[in-house]
Amino acid sequence: MTTQIFDIPKSFKKDMKYTFCPGCDHGVAIRLIAEILDELNLKESSIMATSIGCSVTLYDFLEVDAIEAPHGRALAEATGVKRARPDKFVFTYQGDGDFASIGLAESLHAALRGENLSAICINNTTYGMTGGQLGPTTLLGQVTTTSPTGRNVEYYGYPIKIAEHVALCEGTAYSARVSLDTVANIKKAKQAIKKAFEVQINGLGFGFVEILSTCPTNWKMTPQQAHERVRNEMMPIFKPGVYKDVTLQEN
Repeated sequence: MTTQIFDIPKSFKKDMKYTFCPGCDHGVAIRLIAEILDELNLKESSIMATSIGCSVTLYDFLEVDAIEAPHGRALAEATGVKRARPDKFVFTYQGDGDFASIGLAESLHAALRGENLSAICINNTTYGMTGGQLGPTTLLGQVTTTSPTGRNVEYYGYPIKIAEHVALCEGTAYSARVSLDTVANIKKAKQAIKKAFEVQINGLGFGFVEILSTCPTNWKMTPQQAHERVRNEMMPIFKPGVYKDVTLQEN
């Protein structure tokens, strides 16, 4: 006899197989999305868009209609879907390289236009699926396969602070940065994702959440060491918090 400790969200596929590396935070993020889809009764009305990278396997986990975009084009495709079917709940799930490097134009212009969409971006400061190359959020001094001596300003420039840039866009209704390194922060992350979904439901514009995440494999760390890195190295640079919330401004 086995005891089930956690309820399985209805939005999860019954035959899903976990495919992420041990200690990767994608699993936690996807769990939160599944819980929120259930709580807001969005499963049957949702269409999700993923793009190239570890985030692309989202449709292997969720029992939700999905489209797969070319690298960086998730928000362009999501825009088309939402405009064609404004009755649907449309969201993207992307990595930092996808959202803020090759897809930066698509991402920021969706926010500038105020597209009534929700976007989730996993920031692990590297290109996880393709071997750990330097990405748009790679920290100064961070060693990657394409910055073997560490990221320096003179050659590579500064890492982009995604949540702050999205918040500056006039069409953004909500922009926040969260982390998954502790139980308390996981709870805050769920609240932020839910808020980003609710602004779309209420027709307020673009909702965005950046999630600070681990990549133990490419960082060459244990899961515990990776979460300590999130706390000690990432969070001082990428400060968690709400950077824009039009519902507060209205009040």
